[in-house]
Amino acid sequence: MLRNVLILSASAGSGHLRAAQAIERAFQLAGGAQSVHHFDTFEYTNPLFRRLFSKAYIDMVNAMPEVLGWLYDRLDQPGRDDRLKLAFDKLNTLPFVRLLEHYQPDITVCTHFLPAEIISWLIEEGRLTTRQAIVVTDFDIHAQWLCPNYDHYFVPLDETRAHLEELGVPASKVTVSGIPIDPVFAVPKDRQEMRIKHGLKAEGPVILISAGGFGVGRVDTLMASLLRLRHSAEVVAICGRNEELKAKLDRLAAEVPEDSRVTIQVVGYTTEMDEYMAAADLIVGKPGGLTTSEALARGLVFVVVSPIPGQEERNSDHLLEEGTAIRCNNLPVLAYKIDRLLDDPRRLATIRENVRRLARPRSAGDIVAKLGMLGANGNPAV
Repeated sequence: MLRNVLILSASAGSGHLRAAQAIERAFQLAGGAQSVHHFDTFEYTNPLFRRLFSKAYIDMVNAMPEVLGWLYDRLDQPGRDDRLKLAFDKLNTLPFVRLLEHYQPDITVCTHFLPAEIISWLIEEGRLTTRQAIVVTDFDIHAQWLCPNYDHYFVPLDETRAHLEELGVPASKVTVSGIPIDPVFAVPKDRQEMRIKHGLKAEGPVILISAGGFGVGRVDTLMASLLRLRHSAEVVAICGRNEELKAKLDRLAAEVPEDSRVTIQVVGYTTEMDEYMAAADLIVGKPGGLTTSEALARGLVFVVVSPIPGQEERNSDHLLEEGTAIRCNNLPVLAYKIDRLLDDPRRLATIRENVRRLARPRSAGDIVAKLGMLGANGNPAV
């Protein structure tokens, strides 16, 4: 049994946190360790650093996505000299360093590159003895995930593993696990039962939108296009904690004519996203690593809209190459793209089969099982 496990994420976007929470939940279900703690690394950094790192990312996503994409590509240089960045991170993460030195974990599991970088430095300095597992949360491996001191990488795809091997990582230190998602996504749920539970129509396609990921104006354009669908469909818009957006979409839903082929259900914050996904047929949205993996696990065909330049663009490329998605680059033709897909049952069935092939609903449990394998000396062999 593993003893002291630290799972380390960072709240730059929600995906890294959700991946860490999924691993934590899988540990709880498996009973695979004596002590498991999950920490958001940013909670143990200089407040100004935290604001710059986290808020700057969100601001660029919303206001300057093209700049974010440029930075993503510019920094994706394996082997580049990052001593200046490391020095800056070391200076601003002293509370995090003290946290690690206090816990002295047997194993650390990092779902963000910042804690992985700091742990690698502490190992090199002889200040920490731990086995470091790094869990990549997008389909591509960016250079910032690379560090000299690690024990194992968990990656989403065979191609990601091949990329790491080309960069010199031994094959024995890479596991293709998928991106860790909540173990609830591995629990089968009947589509009709989920539709009845959530007040959805029993017949016809259900299209799920994670509306909180778009700006309000973009959602207006998206919804206006979906209302022009030729096929009868029900659109479920998940708004999360965005009350302003929910109110706006509630008004829009109330204005839909009674004879419309499309109906809209607006949902605020929910802890039952897996059930809405189980009830749906298609998901329209941005291909973040966690959302994409959850959708695949529930068998949804992805309609890619407005991916963030950088990691989401690359995620989109993988989905399209694997035949699990379609992409709409111009929102006014979104209904046209979806109608064409629904007009072709054979094409739709092929995409769904590709989705089943790529899905890894048990990813978090598989990672925990791998971490729990013991070596001959009684230490966790990862």
